[in-house]
Amino acid sequence: MNDSWQTMYFLYFTSTVKVCRGTGHASEKELLTYLLPLAAPAVLFLAAIAAFLNPGRRPPLTPRLAEVAALASLVVAVLATLILVLYGKGTSPILGTDTIGLAVRVDAVSVAMLLLVSFIGWVVLRYAVSYMDGEARQGAFTGWLCVTLGAVLLLVQAGNLFQFVGAWVAVSFSLQRLLLFYPDRIMAQRAAYKRLVTARVVNVALGAAALLLAIDFGTADIAAINEAARAGEGSTTALWAAGLLAVAAILKSAQFPAHGWLTEVMETPTPVSALLHAGVINAGGFLLIRFADVMLLAPGVLAVLVMIGGFTALFGGLVMLTQPAVKTSLAWSTVAQMGFMILQCGLALFPIALLHIVAHSLYKAHAFLASGGAVKQVAASRRPGPVAIPDKAAVARAFVIALVIYGVVGAVAGFDGKSSQAIALGAILIFGVAYLLAQGLADDAPKILTRRTGLYSIAAAVAYFALQTGAEWLTAGTLPQTPAPGPLEWALIILAVLSFGFVAVAQATFPLWVHHPAAASLRVHLSNGLYANALFNRLVGGWSARRSGRSY
Repeated sequence: MNDSWQTMYFLYFTSTVKVCRGTGHASEKELLTYLLPLAAPAVLFLAAIAAFLNPGRRPPLTPRLAEVAALASLVVAVLATLILVLYGKGTSPILGTDTIGLAVRVDAVSVAMLLLVSFIGWVVLRYAVSYMDGEARQGAFTGWLCVTLGAVLLLVQAGNLFQFVGAWVAVSFSLQRLLLFYPDRIMAQRAAYKRLVTARVVNVALGAAALLLAIDFGTADIAAINEAARAGEGSTTALWAAGLLAVAAILKSAQFPAHGWLTEVMETPTPVSALLHAGVINAGGFLLIRFADVMLLAPGVLAVLVMIGGFTALFGGLVMLTQPAVKTSLAWSTVAQMGFMILQCGLALFPIALLHIVAHSLYKAHAFLASGGAVKQVAASRRPGPVAIPDKAAVARAFVIALVIYGVVGAVAGFDGKSSQAIALGAILIFGVAYLLAQGLADDAPKILTRRTGLYSIAAAVAYFALQTGAEWLTAGTLPQTPAPGPLEWALIILAVLSFGFVAVAQATFPLWVHHPAAASLRVHLSNGLYANALFNRLVGGWSARRSGRSY
């Protein structure tokens, strides 16, 4: 551990000295403007140094110092938002050049992620103060939490490929330490080793993609690369880079069949499960969003993302319903949500994908942190009464009414100017509303439930169009517009709508066929994740405690 804090101190000290020198490429005002976002990870790295100096049980002031550092990073994120509003977006090299060193990118995407990561990080560190109290290595755990958050904050504001790849690898390295906080737990060892295998592939894919992009566009500045790609200047090399970026995103965000490690991280402390949603597990989506213009050069790659993301979303959602443990169910829900995020990126709905990252991260981090209390509350409460079960006619009416609501709201305030992909995605989302509405249309449902589900259905449709419009407005000029779908895209859109619709109907009518012999068999297979995880274990060649503890 002594080596760890010395390494952190060296990195921070070196960066600070060189940052203060300036580069000559920006005025003093601009330099200060772009230096400010770097304060967010800097304070967390300083808190990490203090934590590594006191790695044991109940280190004096260290947990509270980390909490204050996270709060300070949130304040910096808010100030960065004000900078964006006052001065507009831009990139400035702070250390080195546009190609090598620290270069801060301030735009709608980076600011949104700065706010998200710093806020969730503050909540997680605050929660960890009491959750980890009395642990033998509490200080070390706090230190690695701070390092992970600091590395993510460096990642989301990266202005060049050098910083982006370096921060990405740093996040993977520090996360590995957190996953192995309880090194004697078998499940933790297995999850850490499988994540280590996928992380190495991801790092190689991202590094190769960065190299190809730098060669093809003649620069490592991310903004310049996207601008050139938007102008159609990319060659075949850029297409290969887009494919490698897709591979990195798929593996990073635990897509089928490399999802197994995420569902096995429950042996780690609960703060780690919540921390995953602070730009870690959803870093794959951020990667695709950050290089959105490059991805649009490769429609075939986007089609693969639609297929893999859509299948993972359906697969993870179905498996989630069969899990008896709260945290395991939440993990499978995250798999499904990450699949939906990749699906959105494949449909070129990058503003909506960014909105999805923010919304999912907030509610899922809260769900993990509140999972322990929820279990205690359920255990102490009475068993719920009988639930009204809708028949087939009620389910049919629910879907018709939900689609009518969606159509009316869209015609009044939503469809004008929207892409076909966005309209289709809204139809998929409204299937969930139809499932809710079916409960209110059941014969035994009280009238108040019917009224509430009807109001919720209208509110969901209005919220979808409002939030989508807001996301597109906020990211206008930063993220590209969604292009009109071609024949392949139309086929995938229709397939996605039909697939999600079929699953939604099956889920709504499940109580009617739950006692069928085939249902029991299907439930067993789904509860085991269709055994894909076992196949992945065999694919990576097994695991061992010794190998899972290696760093990289």
